[in-house]
Amino acid sequence: MSGVKNNVGRGINIALLNGKTGELTKTDSFDMWSGDVNLLIKFLKEIEDGSIVMMATFDDPATKLNEEARNLIADLGSSSISILGFRDNWVFVGGKGIKTKSPFEQHIKNNAETNKYEGWPEVLEMEGCIPIKHE
Repeated sequence: MSGVKNNVGRGINIALLNGKTGELTKTDSFDMWSGDVNLLIKFLKEIEDGSIVMMATFDDPATKLNEEARNLIADLGSSSISILGFRDNWVFVGGKGIKTKSPFEQHIKNNAETNKYEGWPEVLEMEGCIPIKHE
């Protein structure tokens, strides 16, 4: 996902990968400041079992998030979605059908006293090897 490809936006950006092949299957972004959370909920409910789900936030990821959306993301393995707030930075990789919490998650709270960039938290980067699904 990148601004160059014009496939990122304000809110929550999502990329889905085939859990067996690693092939990119779908991307979308959901504006959680002025958008409709129901579009995000519909997208989350349609994720196929075994898919790898990658999420990254930009600007405001949480204003429109409701309990249903947070629970659907928690079901993908997120530990931090329940506390995600206004202008927090968050990156996450989970999976549809995951039985545990994902080790691939980072979260920085928006805090005026500790923000690095005039009202914005530090940038997050995450790397690692994500296992593929075996039958």
